[in-house]
Amino acid sequence: MILSASFGSGHHQANDALDRALRAAGVDLRARHADFIAYLSPVERALTVGTYDAWLRYAPGMYKAFYDWTDQETEPRALTGTFGWLGLRGMRRDVCEVRPEVVVSSYPTTVALAHTARTQLGADFLNALVVTDYRVHHHWARPEAELLMVATEEARGQMARWRIPEASVAVTGIPIAPVYRELIGADRAALREKHGLRADEPLILVSGGGTGTYRALGRVLGELSHLGRRVQVLVLAGARERGVTRLGGATVHALGFTTAFPELLAAADLVVGKAGGLTVAEATTLGVPLVIFEPIPGQEEHNADYLVRHGAGLWAHTLAEVRRAVLRALDPDERARLGANAHALSVPDAADRVAAALLRKLGRA
Repeated sequence: MILSASFGSGHHQANDALDRALRAAGVDLRARHADFIAYLSPVERALTVGTYDAWLRYAPGMYKAFYDWTDQETEPRALTGTFGWLGLRGMRRDVCEVRPEVVVSSYPTTVALAHTARTQLGADFLNALVVTDYRVHHHWARPEAELLMVATEEARGQMARWRIPEASVAVTGIPIAPVYRELIGADRAALREKHGLRADEPLILVSGGGTGTYRALGRVLGELSHLGRRVQVLVLAGARERGVTRLGGATVHALGFTTAFPELLAAADLVVGKAGGLTVAEATTLGVPLVIFEPIPGQEEHNADYLVRHGAGLWAHTLAEVRRAVLRALDPDERARLGANAHALSVPDAADRVAAALLRKLGRA
């Protein structure tokens, strides 16, 4: 069983990459992909997904406060206790039907849920977790898991501080689709021609996340429209209309959802916007620098800090800084420096490493 949760698209993407890696490794894989959100009743779904979405759209400060409040061992048991039963009926049903050897999650709280089902049913399976952020929040440190796979050595140390046994932690990177490896070093001019984009103007991809809740999209487009130079801007999730428009000095391509995202990212000079874990993993693999503005409070702020500390991105903390940061990142020498540092952070074969770690834990290396 491969479990995700529809809080954004990153959890699903990581799981799809893992599925492909296991099959590529020759595993006779009979996998059921399940979404934690589908396990919830309508009321539970409204409370969890609805609250999360409302916080991000209208009150990100409240989400930040919740993130910090729960990032400590003293968080109330009334909250952590829900992880073991919220959605339990659906989890028990799937465990009974699938009789899995492995339950691997890309969302933290489903590990506790799987453990409850395993205990109640007397089932025997490896309970594993793939961490899809660059910092380990308390909720990621699941003692119920026999295997926790993290992005970096830093994250391994953070697991240790939460007293997770070292033998249970493997450093794998964050799983991404194999197409990103295939696009390393791709001819950017050819990719732009393929997608109807100019080769002689900088190409900026706006990272707004998979849910289209990026509050700063309009303000970011406003800054990109008066850089003092012509640019092309790609808007994917969050695009209200489709088509090409001119906004000041920016030619804005509003694409919405597209399966061409990997090629468009490989064609880009720069990513501007949020800093989701999967976006960071994909962009660094392709050596594309990021300029971060208004990341999701908490986890994406830590992802942004990780990039800045390693010289792979710039963080514009105010709207006034966006224009300066973008122009700096578009300077050829600076872009080359940022891009090289980004690529140095990347783990293009992270999905293969996760697959290998699972097989080792099962004694099937």
